[in-house]
Amino acid sequence: MTTKIPVTLEGNLTADPEHGTGESGNEYARFSLAVNDRRLNESTGRWEDAGTVFHRVVVFNQQARHVTDSLHKGDAAIVVGDLRFGTYTDKDSGQVRETRDVVADNVGASLRFTDATINRAPKASGPAADASGPVAEPASYAGTGVSR
Repeated sequence: MTTKIPVTLEGNLTADPEHGTGESGNEYARFSLAVNDRRLNESTGRWEDAGTVFHRVVVFNQQARHVTDSLHKGDAAIVVGDLRFGTYTDKDSGQVRETRDVVADNVGASLRFTDATINRAPKASGPAADASGPVAEPASYAGTGVSR
């Protein structure tokens, strides 16, 4: 049984994403995101780190390739997805263990402290991806005899 909770996280990658293909043939990318809590120290007037929470994130299919190609250790990222809790039995000890992972619907670079260049990927593959579409001409050029 798993529980899903929608979350939005902003943090930094702790390592380069791991890319692979699952048993079902679906591509995936996994990475860990460090989310720092910052608080204002009222006595000093300075911002201080108040703790870090690490989240394991997994993303699938085409987005997995984009994450692997675009994000690297230390990069700031925003993750939107579902926080899922689960359990499994440890093979070595036989004990039941708990897991907490974020299954990402969307991952992007955070632009809070940096800029980025976007390279669009076509939504379709094959010849249709490069097609320009139909070209329309104004009625006055189409030989219809209509003029303004």
